[in-house]
Amino acid sequence: MEKQARPLISVRGLTKAYGTFRVLHGIDLDIAEGEVVCVIGPSGSGKSTLIRCINHLEAFAEDSRITVDGIRVEPGPDLAKVRAEVGMVFQSFNLFPHMTVLKNVMLAPMRVRKIPAPEAERRARQLLARVGISEQAEKYPGQLSGGQQQRVAIARALAMEPKVLLFDEPTSALDPEMVGEVLDVMRTLAGTGVTMVIVTHEMGFARQVADRVIFMDGGRLVEVGEPSEIFDAPREERTRGFLRAVLNH
Repeated sequence: MEKQARPLISVRGLTKAYGTFRVLHGIDLDIAEGEVVCVIGPSGSGKSTLIRCINHLEAFAEDSRITVDGIRVEPGPDLAKVRAEVGMVFQSFNLFPHMTVLKNVMLAPMRVRKIPAPEAERRARQLLARVGISEQAEKYPGQLSGGQQQRVAIARALAMEPKVLLFDEPTSALDPEMVGEVLDVMRTLAGTGVTMVIVTHEMGFARQVADRVIFMDGGRLVEVGEPSEIFDAPREERTRGFLRAVLNH
């Protein structure tokens, strides 16, 4: 993929610590507009922390620098602008249980973008159809399967028309038979040109949809490359060991 002169997401010297325990060690990363990046690695390697720093769900060291579409990510008046452009899909859905599926998807565009209710509803119904659950619009989250709830969460993130979608292990809380339906939605999204950063344990999915794969371990980017490079010819022994363990070869 040909990179832009200015990346959509730029990370420089990203350091994050909990007390004396350092989770991220000076991460440098650029992500181009329209790029799909999958982040893989063992549990505790800092993958989720990395993407949570991008929209400041995790605070990070003051001398670190992250920008999204040229806006610096830091506490202050610009943070709301960043978050309006960055959609997030979590492991645990995070839907409002007291609201219908339709209302969950309508809420943020009405509150943040000030979109009138009729227009917000029209868009919400389109998005629910896009993720394959239009017939669930009037139900409450508790009446849906985990896979259906996660598809609602994706529709909700898309409702803000974000420039970036962040996925934090979106299938890890799902029963195995529900994983495929969520990955299918994400595959479709990956073909639409939206910028996506996906923390995932689904290696086949990462190989199929990613423009680049990042392997993290111990809070560092150990190896970054195209899927064929990472999965077929990894340069680093740590990458090879991880892939042997998860792919059983």
